[in-house]
Order: sequence, then C-alpha cells, then structure tokens
Amino acid sequence: MFASTKLTGKSITVSTQAGREKPLFPKVPDYHKPNKPLVPTGLGVIYVIVSAAYLFFLHAFELDISQSGGNVSPALTLAVCILFGGFMGLLDDWMDLRWRYKAFFPLVTAVPLMALAYRMGTARTAITLPILGTIDFGIYYFFVLIPLIVTVTTNTVNQLGGLNGLETVCPAIVLIGLMVASGKNAVLLTLPLAVWLTLAHFNFQGKIFVGNTGSFAIGITLAAFAIISDLKWCLLISLLPYILNSSMILLNYFFFRTKANVSFDGERLSSYHRRSLITLITYKRRMTERQVVTVIAFLVAVSTFVAIAVQLFLL
Repeated sequence: MFASTKLTGKSITVSTQAGREKPLFPKVPDYHKPNKPLVPTGLGVIYVIVSAAYLFFLHAFELDISQSGGNVSPALTLAVCILFGGFMGLLDDWMDLRWRYKAFFPLVTAVPLMALAYRMGTARTAITLPILGTIDFGIYYFFVLIPLIVTVTTNTVNQLGGLNGLETVCPAIVLIGLMVASGKNAVLLTLPLAVWLTLAHFNFQGKIFVGNTGSFAIGITLAAFAIISDLKWCLLISLLPYILNSSMILLNYFFFRTKANVSFDGERLSSYHRRSLITLITYKRRMTERQVVTVIAFLVAVSTFVAIAVQLFLL
C-alpha cells in the first residue's frame, strides 16, 4: 500500500492508496480548552531526530569541543542520551507506564554520561556544598551522583506539565541559561534549542503537544549538558521551581495519598488545595491557562538568572 503525506492548515495527514486520510501524529483532547479539541501529540520526536542528527554531524566533522582524554566525544554522548530519552518517552506513550516503573528509566540514560565523565581526565569529582564545604565524592561521583542527577532532573521536568507551553517554555529557559554559562559548549545545543523553541511556540498556542517523548528528551538534555559542561550547581538552582513542584506532589501522595488536581470551568483554572506548583498558584484564584504558565515561566526565569549569576561570579 502506498501513502503520501501532506500538510494542511490544521494538521499533518497521511493519504493512503485507498484515499483515506489519517493524522501522522495521534491526537488527544486538550482538557483545558472549551469543547476539549483534539491536538496532535508526540511531536517531541522531531526534537529528538533533529538534535541527534545535528550532534552526529558535529562529531563526524569534529566540530564539537575537542575530544576528552579518553577519546569520548561530548557531542556523541549527548546524542546518545537524547535518543535514549526519546525512546523512553515513546515507550511511555505506547504503554502508559506507572510512575513507579518509569521513574527509574533515566538510570539507563546515565550510562553514556558515566562513561564520558569516567574516561575524561579533567572531570571534577569534588562539589562545593553550603556549610559542609567542598566534598570529593571520588568514584561515587561517576556511579552514584551522575545517575542521581539524571534521574531527578528528568523526572522533575516530566512532572511539571499538563498546560500548554509549560513543558516546553520552562525547559527552554533553563536550556538557554545553561548555554550562557557553558561558554564554548553552547555549540552543542544551537540547533536543538532552535527546534525546541519552534515546538514551544506551537505548544504555547495549543496547536501541538510534545508528549512524553519530548518531555523525557528535554529533561535528559538538561541533565546531560549540565554534566558535560560541569554546571551541576547551575542546573540545581535553575530547577528549584521544578523541585518544589515534585516535592509537593510526592509528599502529598506518600503521606496523605492525595493527588494534585486543577479544575477548569470552561474559561479559567482554579484549585481548592495546594498539592503542586500549579494548584499552589491557582489556589482559590481563577486564572487563565496562559496566566498560570506565564507565572511559572517567570519563576523559572528568576531561578535561572540566579543560577547564572552564581555560576559566573561565585563558583
């Protein structure tokens, strides 16, 4: 059976030999819009494919940062991480896995990062902590701390979503901050950032969803790039709104067995409890979806600005 693809004003469709048309990407309801329109989801795969191809190109023509002491390419490592992240998200979209299982998926993605950090002779295993001072984790940095950073980052980014623009605009802000603080390493994310900002534009307008494929891939990107560029503190401070959100969700679930839920009356969002960052902002307050996303994006922007200042002037 032959098929052709065409782009219409509303969606991407595939025409089969029988003359029938079906969406190239599956559609899901947008629950925070009147009449719950169907929106294409899973377009995060575009970010995964383009980013991986770009990074492979940098590696093939040696346009990335100079090779590490162990001949492990940062561009190649980042490409593998993004592909792993995209695959995990795609698997979750297919199987709708429970959090108890997919929370540990990022551990697999940490393997190439562990190899890169372990084989490069310049990797810093010491981290400066407030009050405690500088602690050298030694071998535990590679086999404990790196998997922990990847797992926490990916899961916290994936948990802060559900509103148009929230799972794309906020990670883009953190990504830009890391690129500013990284110096020459920013070349690794030049094209990936452009692709992600394009997806963020359409996602903010409610025309597409990036799906778990996109949210997992961008979470892995943040963690991997921070480790490659030695920007762990910068990443941690930038993610403070994410960490607050995940902490509220997990504490309420484990101690009170309650979940966060925001109500939509057809025009505005509101909540009568404070179990997540979204419900905290909308607690007894009616706000539009874009207002909520703007407030959270502003919080992420503030934390990212502080992170850049700390990284450039204090560390």
